[in-house]
Amino acid sequence: MSELPPCPTCACEYTYEMGALLVCPECAFEWNPLENEASGEANKVIRDAAGNILTDGDDVTIVKDMKVKGSSSPLKVGTKVRNIKLVDGPGDHDIDAKVDGFGPMMLKSSIVKKA
Repeated sequence: MSELPPCPTCACEYTYEMGALLVCPECAFEWNPLENEASGEANKVIRDAAGNILTDGDDVTIVKDMKVKGSSSPLKVGTKVRNIKLVDGPGDHDIDAKVDGFGPMMLKSSIVKKA
């Protein structure tokens, strides 16, 4: 019996085969492992500061004060950010969002918590 890869969505290690697909028993995600190998990309799971899985369209809150380059006021703890978009940004900035009072900016998932 060969070792099956963990779920790309929730990282569950108890995946099983169902025909040509692999299935996750925890989140019910189904995927074809050969498609990811052929395209050369793996689905990256992005988690917030508390370990919750983030998806496009989630609302998050800031958990740590953050200085904003070009602004005299920092982004405060508890600031709500709505409708985030997950991206593969520069460095470890993986969230693209529009923050009220600051405008569009890139955020790190390590400073936000799913609302």
